[in-house]
Amino acid sequence: MTIKNTNDNLHSLQKFLKLFSGKLRAEIFLLAIKSSLRFNSLLREIEGANKQSLAIALKDLTKAKILQKVTIKSKPLHIEYYLSEKGKLLIPLFEKLEEILVKGKY
Repeated sequence: MTIKNTNDNLHSLQKFLKLFSGKLRAEIFLLAIKSSLRFNSLLREIEGANKQSLAIALKDLTKAKILQKVTIKSKPLHIEYYLSEKGKLLIPLFEKLEEILVKGKY
């Protein structure tokens, strides 16, 4: 296997790891695999989550195009978050990581 642009690859990997090492982000991603997400539901579902850390995590995942933010205009107006196409591409990676960690293959 030939790897080109090693510095670019390293930088991309560092950005990815930094994004998912932040508070709540990996847990939000795993919940987004199962269904759409709403802010208050996440506050209740994620132990130790607070409004500020959750808002920052959602903003960062949206900015990285892992989540897609959709405003639902029916009454009452609300916002839902879904995995974007880029986010869906990460599912096999997380499944493989889980397999490695759970089965002790590391």
